Amino acid sequence: MPGQVKISARQLMILTILFTIGSTILIIPSGMALVAKQDAWIASLVGVGCGLLIVYLYIKITDLYPQMTLVEIMEALLGKWLGKAVALLFFSLLFINAPAPVLFYLGNFLTTQMIPETPITAVNIIFAVIVLFAVRLGLEVLARSAEIIFPLFVFLYVSFAGLVVSNIKLENIQPVLEAGVRPIWPAALSFVGTAYLPHIVLLMIFPASVNRSDQARKAFFLGSLIGGLILVVIVTLAILVLGPDITARNIYPSYALAKKINIGHFLQRIEAIMATMWFISLFFRLTIYMYTIVTAIAQVFQLKSSQQLLLPLGIILIVMSIIVYPNVSYQQTYDTKTWIPFSLSIGLFLPLLLLGVHALKKLWTKKDKKPTATE
Repeated sequence: MPGQVKISARQLMILTILFTIGSTILIIPSGMALVAKQDAWIASLVGVGCGLLIVYLYIKITDLYPQMTLVEIMEALLGKWLGKAVALLFFSLLFINAPAPVLFYLGNFLTTQMIPETPITAVNIIFAVIVLFAVRLGLEVLARSAEIIFPLFVFLYVSFAGLVVSNIKLENIQPVLEAGVRPIWPAALSFVGTAYLPHIVLLMIFPASVNRSDQARKAFFLGSLIGGLILVVIVTLAILVLGPDITARNIYPSYALAKKINIGHFLQRIEAIMATMWFISLFFRLTIYMYTIVTAIAQVFQLKSSQQLLLPLGIILIVMSIIVYPNVSYQQTYDTKTWIPFSLSIGLFLPLLLLGVHALKKLWTKKDKKPTATE
């Protein structure tokens, strides 16, 4: 339970970086290139700026209610029963709309790009079991694992970016702002909705489970910034190397980008090694989703341990990951027309609502304390 386990600010930063990258590194270049075309790199920079404003909003909420998780903040602001009801609804909807698609992306990626003869069900079950074991071991073990694996992730990322630079074609980003700034905003919104708005679930970890709350704010913000900039580089490289048209038509353009690596006809066909980088970020995003959801439900029902929730939620996760997207066309429609409004409702409107309730309660308290004329 949050508060009973503690991680360092550095570990929080690493977890935030990996959570920000998550499945975004696989899917976001395609959607952004479809809308903003060669200006997708500009839209990603705008998205980072807007995303950091949202992260600042989350930090302000935690400043008002330090050492409280998101569930506890809802109960404090909305009352015990209404707060529990809203928290249960929030995390139930999140469970349906977030972890299952992430697991689907992993299974679909492997079965379409690397091991096409393997059924997606088998891949999803194996990966889900690993995730559930990680959740069962707890936040401290997950944070230490992230700290150990992160250097490998950085090495693979730097190698990937460095090896693909030779294929850059500057004409792929020209002309700049050909269609004006109008396409930039929906593309930036797609970036924010996928990379930053889900950060609200990290309020189940930050700052209640961090040793130094004064350093936690900086670590949370810095992790969000670094994760966003890593994604900006991926989007920019996809446009520069593949071009906007190929990037938009490819479901996983960053994997297609890795296939372009060919140094002296010797160093080539290493995309499978580069895929390890994406497996790492996907694993930590999915595990953090499941950890926060399991912990939140345990808090709502005041369970002594969240372990008993792992098996039923794990089974539901596997089933949902198989049926969540009937086909690719449905997936693309869902990602563009359903996920963005959903992420806005949970990641922006809900925090603003909580801040509004806090302001009203503070105003009401001041009115009650104001002396009357007879006094």
